[in-house]
Amino acid sequence: MKEQETSVKILFRFFSTILNEWTVENLWATTINAEEGLYKLDNIPFYASVSCGDIVLAEFDETENKLTYRETIIHSGNSTIQVILNDKSFVINDVREFFTSLGCESEKFNDDYFVMEIPATADYTPIREKLIELEENNIITYAEPNLSKNHWY
Repeated sequence: MKEQETSVKILFRFFSTILNEWTVENLWATTINAEEGLYKLDNIPFYASVSCGDIVLAEFDETENKLTYRETIIHSGNSTIQVILNDKSFVINDVREFFTSLGCESEKFNDDYFVMEIPATADYTPIREKLIELEENNIITYAEPNLSKNHWY
């Protein structure tokens, strides 16, 4: 009998270079094997240096009183890119929509910040070229906190 899929939240505690402070983030994951502590991440992280689809090891932490991230076991091949909108004359959803047209899903945090996922199979070259162009024109600033080997340049 197949184990029933269950969604859980996993706590990530880390130092954020974006926020310049220690922070926590809770990510949704699907249980792969609870006994072994294996979970597959289901959403794009805003700050944690992992990607949607990664298989992670998480254990219940008595201090945190929550299921807590320990390490990434299998990288999905997806990349996570953080984008800050500098030029307020641009609408953040328009910028997101452009990257959606290149096959990149995104999650908006607020009107100035979003994260996007570069699928493992995507050609990162045109996406990166657009990111560089937008950054050179001071429209955005971006970071690559979890760049898959599929997207190295």
